[in-house]
Amino acid sequence: MTRFKSFIQSGHGPTLFASFLYFAFSCCIWVLNGAMAPFIGESFQLSPAQKGLMLSVPIIAGALMRFPLGVLSQYIGRKNATLVEMGLIAVAMLYGFFMVQTFNDLLAMGVLLGIAGASFGVALSLGAGWFPPQHKGLAMGLVGAGNVGTAVSVLVAPPLAQWLGWQSVYAVAACAILLPMAVMVVFAKEPPDVDSHASFRAHVACLFEKDGWVFSLIYGVTFGGFIGLTTFLPSYYYDQFGVSKVQAGQLTMLAAFMGAMVRVFGGWISDRWGGVNTLTLVLVVVTVALALVGLASSSLVLTTLLLIVCFAALGAGNGALFQLVPLRWPASTAVAGSMIGEIGALGGGLVPNAMGLSKQYLGSYLWGFVFFAVLALVMLGVMRVMQIRWTRTWAEKGGRARTHAAHAAPAANERAKLRNTARP
Repeated sequence: MTRFKSFIQSGHGPTLFASFLYFAFSCCIWVLNGAMAPFIGESFQLSPAQKGLMLSVPIIAGALMRFPLGVLSQYIGRKNATLVEMGLIAVAMLYGFFMVQTFNDLLAMGVLLGIAGASFGVALSLGAGWFPPQHKGLAMGLVGAGNVGTAVSVLVAPPLAQWLGWQSVYAVAACAILLPMAVMVVFAKEPPDVDSHASFRAHVACLFEKDGWVFSLIYGVTFGGFIGLTTFLPSYYYDQFGVSKVQAGQLTMLAAFMGAMVRVFGGWISDRWGGVNTLTLVLVVVTVALALVGLASSSLVLTTLLLIVCFAALGAGNGALFQLVPLRWPASTAVAGSMIGEIGALGGGLVPNAMGLSKQYLGSYLWGFVFFAVLALVMLGVMRVMQIRWTRTWAEKGGRARTHAAHAAPAANERAKLRNTARP
């Protein structure tokens, strides 16, 4: 408790809480179609491929909106950017309640749900912006634990859909988003960790750097796997094991909740053990667990246990990767985080599509799980090659934060590089 109190005092607790709440509600709304997929699929008589497309649209749309929101936040402030986004979410939910009548309308609604998915980079940067480098991993892990909103969604949305009708859940969400808006207005305070004199080119420099793309691809496995599987699993449980629509959401919640909670641990342990070391273990566990899930399709209990292990690793991986981001881009964490979140979340869009196509054309979900397990193994190899340079320039061995003295020279070099890239 003393250490945690010291951690909170090193930053701004109310902003951390407001950021967590904002991200949790956003995640909850982002995966609404996935949580209600058994109801929606039955209503529109969707094929496996159509269901995969329906589930992937919100993920892809949310991913594509993350980077623009991150850039906007650098100019109007992260707190203001969250308020603009939450206002748009409320309007989008009203569209879902009043306007969705056909499958095409449903796809359009998926795009609007993506607005909620854009919250990631801004939420983490706002919440962790007040904290020093040695505590940023834990701060980002705590905000990132807002992923628990996905677990809340798959737990709460199915009973509400059964009681009120699935479209009425959108109206409930429109009202619910007013709570984090109020908390953000009252409690959040804009952090001082942005270089107000940096040019647009300097802000988006991560787009032109190899490290940014490597981080993004790794995140495509960790967070992409988390959000993609969370969106897909209610349909998987319902179709594969014949459980009820509500039970499918409850089983998905067990795994999603584990992934969200372990994200905090991933950030905390990475501050001490190093983000690279943590990610190495994570990617090995994810590879093995996903392959075994594909082979355990006849056992509900074994599948659920393996998914809980897999989600725990994915959650820890999300926390570990974002322990590294503020070390690599200390002055533009919001933009770098949004870019990595954007490209990484696109990996989540692969999951429902791969699963739907595997089922429809190969007769089994097995090859969808194998496909994503192979991606995790490939990214493990890429990271182990890249970390040799990372630990020579901006991180200690294993991916830990450098001390102030050790970090000063690389940080100065990074700032000089950004200034040079900003010149015409």
